[in-house]
Amino acid sequence: MRKVEAIIKPFKLDEVKEALGGIGVQGLTVTEVKGFGRQKGHKELYRGAEYVVEFLPKVKLEIVIPDEKAKAVVDAIAKAATTGKIGDGKIFVSTVDDAVRIRTGESGEVAVS
Repeated sequence: MRKVEAIIKPFKLDEVKEALGGIGVQGLTVTEVKGFGRQKGHKELYRGAEYVVEFLPKVKLEIVIPDEKAKAVVDAIAKAATTGKIGDGKIFVSTVDDAVRIRTGESGEVAVS
């Protein structure tokens, strides 16, 4: 099994969710997060005072899927989340040793399908 974690811009969430649904992804976890990469935040003006927003709002998606779906999931996220501008985000793929469905006690790929 693989865990795909993606950090994307918040306004791209619906497009990514639709793209994942289109390839058969049944579930995902979404968390609102803040962070920065190369862009190091930005400056904003509020009531005449300039201040720096160091941590930008982002959305983190977590999806655990069978190995054979990993490439399709990564491709779908990358295509749906891109704007072509700095700060589009990152996708991380890691190996998951096991998963357990708490309600039934099922483990392995059965627990995530």
